Amino acid sequence: MPLTPLDIHNKEFSKGFRGYDEDEVNEFLDQVIKDYELLIREKKELEERLKDQTERLGHFSSIEETLNKSIVIAQEAGEEVRRNAQKEAKLIIKEAEKNADRIVNESLTKARKIALEIEDLKKQSKVFRTRFKMLIEAQLDLLKNDDWDHLLQYELDASELKAAEEDSLA
Repeated sequence: MPLTPLDIHNKEFSKGFRGYDEDEVNEFLDQVIKDYELLIREKKELEERLKDQTERLGHFSSIEETLNKSIVIAQEAGEEVRRNAQKEAKLIIKEAEKNADRIVNESLTKARKIALEIEDLKKQSKVFRTRFKMLIEAQLDLLKNDDWDHLLQYELDASELKAAEEDSLA
């Protein structure tokens, strides 16, 4: 078990014939106690900062995971739309080949409708792409925020802590 400042303070040394100067030993122990208390306090603060940063990292990791899932879903949806459009086009062609004279007018009408739907899908995909791009750019802006640089530049001045400690002990 590590020493505590109280353990250092209560430490008794046996007296010898030509032992150490008691005042000098006590003065040194007082300095060791102060330094040890400061180190314990700094360690606790650093552990707390590490915990906070770990939590933030977890948060950003979950955002990244969500974005990755969104990308996969969007890709799958796009592929499904493409496959469905291909299947529908093949069915239209087969139907037109079987009933050429009778279906020419219907197939032309359907082809126009499909063309409009394709245009509509193109418009929808452009809107989706724009919105998705804006979402990713917004997330990138969050990552590029100067707050990150500020956190990395944060320095703890031990002399200020020591002065504050001495003021509180006085």
